[in-house]
Amino acid sequence: MEIMRTEPGLEEKLRILADAAKYDVSCTSSGVDRKGKPGELGNSAAAGICHSFSADGRCISLLKVLLTNHCIYDCKYCINRRSNDVERTAFTPDEICRLTIEFYRRNYIEGLFLSSGVFRSPDYTMGQIYETVYKLREQYRFRGYIHIKAIPGADADLVEAAGFLADRMSVNLELPTAEGLRALAPHKTRETILRPMRRIQSGIAQARLSMGQSARLERAWGVKQFSNGIFREDRISRRDGAAIGTDLHGSVPAERPFQGVFRPKRAGGTLRSFVPAGQSTQMIVGATGESDYQMLVTAQALYERFDLKRVFYSAYVGLNEDSALPPPGARPPLLREHRLYQADWLVRNYGFRAEELLTEERPNFNVFLDPKCDWAVRHLEHFPVEVMTAPYEALLRVPGIGAKSARRILSARRMGSLDFHALKAMGVVLKRAHYFILCCGRQMYPVRIEEDTVTAGLISDSRKKNWQLEHTESFRQLSLFDDMHLEIPPAPEDFLKAAGGQI
Repeated sequence: MEIMRTEPGLEEKLRILADAAKYDVSCTSSGVDRKGKPGELGNSAAAGICHSFSADGRCISLLKVLLTNHCIYDCKYCINRRSNDVERTAFTPDEICRLTIEFYRRNYIEGLFLSSGVFRSPDYTMGQIYETVYKLREQYRFRGYIHIKAIPGADADLVEAAGFLADRMSVNLELPTAEGLRALAPHKTRETILRPMRRIQSGIAQARLSMGQSARLERAWGVKQFSNGIFREDRISRRDGAAIGTDLHGSVPAERPFQGVFRPKRAGGTLRSFVPAGQSTQMIVGATGESDYQMLVTAQALYERFDLKRVFYSAYVGLNEDSALPPPGARPPLLREHRLYQADWLVRNYGFRAEELLTEERPNFNVFLDPKCDWAVRHLEHFPVEVMTAPYEALLRVPGIGAKSARRILSARRMGSLDFHALKAMGVVLKRAHYFILCCGRQMYPVRIEEDTVTAGLISDSRKKNWQLEHTESFRQLSLFDDMHLEIPPAPEDFLKAAGGQI
């Protein structure tokens, strides 16, 4: 008797492919500012998108789905690998468009994040992604935020064409070393991953130049375009490539030069830029034996050589039985992921270098202290700093002082003397900062500036947060229909914020 197999309905496809997409990290703001327009649907705000998160920190303001979970590759870490016996299905471009438009009209989402397994071939999959975003932009007149994956190995023309329609593109590096990639993803090569990244970077640079901007993304210490800040120098150390070889620093082969900056005018007469929100990538944390130092050095090289907007870190969740991977059921390294995000922020925005935070002799982050506090207690020769006279870059390196509070200090001290009460009102976290600052020549408390004393005080403050990160039991992603009954109960400070109208 022949068994008839029926095609899943749209709702069933959404259940399968939205669940399969939850391991792709995409919690970013849109980075573009495109207002609504008569006759078209949606808009994109430069600071929008990222305001709704799941219990494990992932953003749900985007419709995040895979085009398909069919895949010709057999990457050991991936739930959708070819050898896994999982339920397979695929959307058509029209189905993705229909879901996006209907969810947007109901105010469920603000944009689309579209990834995919590699079905049939990289060219076929990239062609399907391009067809989807083309129909959304040209047929459905959708002006909202779109983030898509560029498929390594796909034809350069398809990647370029999709770049004129998407707001952000990303190519997942997956693992920080070529050795790790060969061990866990033997069907992928570093060259095929880096080639589209270089191509996207080239297109973004030309688009910026055509608009009279700098070809590279200018990163300021603390905030963009801050007049009193100091822009980072483009310092590149050859040691940065030690963990990854020369593939991020040498030339990446290109199939042909980038062919232009803008597409021809649309019917509405609008010129479209190339990937205006920049490109990003993702690295898996804990699937292989690379140290934090190797991961952070790789991220730093990506920022400098490929002008990436963000590098995301995803704690590996044990899904597959394989001798090369942590066993299923093992705790995801959430604290390690958290430390990498903290260090990445310091590298991107606070003027730190990876070599300052970690070394080959000390390759992993302190589990008790965040990277900024850890650096400070190991460099007490720079402290305490006098808040009335310290330059902006010195204030940024004080634990408990961020970019906003540093700018407020610079502005307020022109008007008169500051005290610790005023610093607290400006947003300085005094329970960390008071070890490292003087206010008009005085300490907040009479504390000896010694490594053991300061470390003990800081650890007592951070111990609870670290324990909560390591003992988080919920790793699920919120769905579009979630009732918001999270498994993690509200903390006492959440009740205080709610009572005060802050949340």
